[in-house]
Amino acid sequence: MSNRDLKFSEASGVSLIGMAGAGKSTLAPLLADKLDWKHLDTDLVIEAFYGKHLQDVVDYLGVDKFRETEDEILSTLGAIRMVVSTGGSVIYGARAMENLQRLGPVIYLRIDCKTCLDRVGKGGGRGLAKGPDQSLEALYNERVPIYERYADFTIDTDKFSSDECAEQIAQWLKSIQE
Repeated sequence: MSNRDLKFSEASGVSLIGMAGAGKSTLAPLLADKLDWKHLDTDLVIEAFYGKHLQDVVDYLGVDKFRETEDEILSTLGAIRMVVSTGGSVIYGARAMENLQRLGPVIYLRIDCKTCLDRVGKGGGRGLAKGPDQSLEALYNERVPIYERYADFTIDTDKFSSDECAEQIAQWLKSIQE
């Protein structure tokens, strides 16, 4: 949990971070509906920019260049009254994460490694920004402490339904509202 002084207002945005398979793209529209806000999926922004599926973008650019590009795009993102679902690798971009924190609370959608492996498998067509020889388990273990460092609030999405998760996040946001 982040130690930053956090206030939430109607002018805020909310960002969802977590591993592939954690439910960011599923949960974001549900939370946006509860808040009567809009939803933005940053993976779709990157796909639209390049005109390719995310994994094709990762393959084309390479992992390091993809992360740089993601950082550049997300560092300029503005999001008022918007729930932003991010790509799992967003945490590697310091500028992007600073911007997301400036926009409002950062919510970590946590799943255990087994659930991640079950949901994502060997990639399943998802755009995973990992080295060619890096296992999904190694990537998971590398990222978890970084997600935890940036999180203002954490929810275990493999222990609750998507609706229950959205409700718990909405209640937490209400508790920190200005």
